[in-house]
Amino acid sequence: MRIVFMGTPEFARTILERLIADGHALCGVFTQPDKPRNRGRVTPSPVKECAIEHGIPVFQPVKMRDGTALADLQALQPELVVVAAYGRILPKEMLDVPPLGCINVHASLLPKYRGAAPINWAILNGEQETGVTIMHMAETCDTGDMILRKKMPVPPEMNAEELFLELAKLGSDAISEAIEQIKNGTASRTPQDHENATYAPMLSRDLSPIDWSRTSTQILDQIRGLIPWPCAAMQLGDKTVKVYRAETGGTTNETAGRMKVVKRGIEVACGNGESVVITELQPDGGKRMAASAYLNGRRIAAGTYLN
Repeated sequence: MRIVFMGTPEFARTILERLIADGHALCGVFTQPDKPRNRGRVTPSPVKECAIEHGIPVFQPVKMRDGTALADLQALQPELVVVAAYGRILPKEMLDVPPLGCINVHASLLPKYRGAAPINWAILNGEQETGVTIMHMAETCDTGDMILRKKMPVPPEMNAEELFLELAKLGSDAISEAIEQIKNGTASRTPQDHENATYAPMLSRDLSPIDWSRTSTQILDQIRGLIPWPCAAMQLGDKTVKVYRAETGGTTNETAGRMKVVKRGIEVACGNGESVVITELQPDGGKRMAASAYLNGRRIAAGTYLN
C-alpha cells in the first residue's frame, strides 16, 4: 500500500520500521523540525533518521495550515496516511487527501488518556492495564472512531520508559493488523464513548516534587511515571535530587518525609504509615547512580537520619 507516515519520537520510529518491514510503499515521511538535543546539538528526530536510512523523502513543515504541508501531501498521492506521536494536529483538508483516510496509533485504551502523555499518566494514576488504539483520525485530538484496541498489563515495577518500549511493539502489531483490515475492507468504525473520555496533558517540572504526605503507592507511581523526564525529585539536605528508582519499604511510625539510611538506600516515611526506599538517584549536576553509592561516597552509615 502507498503510505505517508507522520511521527517524531522513538515510539513512532518503531511503527515506521514495521510498515517498512511489512513491505508497504512509504512515499514520504513527515516529522517535526530538527531541535536542539544532547547539550544543544541540533539533531534529527528518530523518525527522520529512520527515513533517511531507508531512502524515504522527509518533510518537516513548521506550520500545518499555510498550504505548504497540504501541497506536499497532495503531491505524494498516498492511499493512506499513518500517524504515530507526530505532535501536530492535521487540518481537515489534509485528512481528506488520502482516499483510504488517515489513521492514528495512540498509546492508550481510548477514550481514556487522550492527549500528549498517555503512557506517563497511566502509570501516574496507578493503572494496572493499558494498551494501544488504532483509530480513524478526526479534526479534534484523539476523538476519531476506533478500528481496534490491544491491551497489556502494567507490571507494578515497570516505569514509563520501559512501558513506552512495550507499547511501541504492541502498536506495531496493531497497525499491521489494522492496515490489513483496511486493505480487505473489513476495518470497523466504533465510535468512542466521549462522556467517559479522560485526558493526559503534557508533562512539566511542576509534577516533579515528591509530597511525602501521599501514600507509598502514589509516590512509587510518581517516580515510575516521570521517567525519563522530568523525573520525580526530593530535597536531600540543601540539594535537589532526581529519583529514578524506589522500592516498597515497610510499615513505619516515623513522620512523613523522615529519611533514614538503610542498606538498600534511603528509606523515607510516607503519609500512610508505610515507607519507600530510594535505590537510584541523580544529584544536581552529578551522574545517575545507586543511592547506596551516593551515601558511601559521603561516608554516611546505615542507621543515620538525614533530616
